[in-house]
Amino acid sequence: MTFEKALSDTVRTLESLSAIRPAVDTASELILGTLRSGGKLLVCGNGGSAAEAAHFATELVGRYHAKRRSLPAVSLSSDGSLVSCIGNDYGFEQVFARQIAGLAKPGDLVVAITSSGNSPNIVAALQEANRLGLKSIAFLGKSGGKAKGLATCELIIPGERGASAQECHLFLIHYFCEQIDIHFT
Repeated sequence: MTFEKALSDTVRTLESLSAIRPAVDTASELILGTLRSGGKLLVCGNGGSAAEAAHFATELVGRYHAKRRSLPAVSLSSDGSLVSCIGNDYGFEQVFARQIAGLAKPGDLVVAITSSGNSPNIVAALQEANRLGLKSIAFLGKSGGKAKGLATCELIIPGERGASAQECHLFLIHYFCEQIDIHFT
């Protein structure tokens, strides 16, 4: 793929986000409502999406732009010892679901990120959130995959290119951080 084609595809995908604006607004309300009521975000993803999960949690516990209080968020992908322990003892499919089972409290929000929508551990995480009665947001790509229909709110990025989905996921994470800064400064 040429630079021009990759750029064009990403710009087109970013511009298509206006088609999912109602879901973006719902996700923003879920995030802000969770944080206002004292709940925490439990954020998970695989590979590049694990980096996005860590990025989102970092922006909340640390800060984005505004000087504001630290907000509760945990990246379930970031503890290598815990991920390898659960993966070894329960299987890689359970690395996030097991953490949600142990860390979640009523009022928390599960945020799952997968550019394919087909990651078995993300599907299991969303199923665990449902089992516990937790609300959830799924950042998805490629028409939602197997995770489609499992979250309270789905942000399904139009298109089939995983890289463009991840770029849009990061854009949305930064948009939500802007909203958080506005409401918690």
